Amino acid sequence: QVQLVESGGGLVQPGGSLRLSCVASGTIFSIYTMAWYRQASGKQRELVATITRDGTNYADSVKGRFTISRDNAKNTVYLQMSGLKPEDTGVYYCNSPGSIWMWGQGTQVIVSS
Repeated sequence: QVQLVESGGGLVQPGGSLRLSCVASGTIFSIYTMAWYRQASGKQRELVATITRDGTNYADSVKGRFTISRDNAKNTVYLQMSGLKPEDTGVYYCNSPGSIWMWGQGTQVIVSS
């Protein structure tokens, strides 16, 4: 069974930066497309960034501010976030799009002054 464990969230002021990490276990991590999602309070979970063998894709709302990367040797996917805005507040999750993997507990990001 695949287990996903996210970390790195916290409270940050607008304009600040955070680096999120997600470690996957129980799978051949390197063959999968990975993605970061986020869910703001009272809203649906949304796709933020995706990383495939061919490259990366980002939601328009985070382009130029967020960078997704991965280290297959460590079974880890990262999300470097800079220029954070209050609207980036939410719980951030990683997963593989289209998979049946269970969601992890997520990591809370709060952008506030």
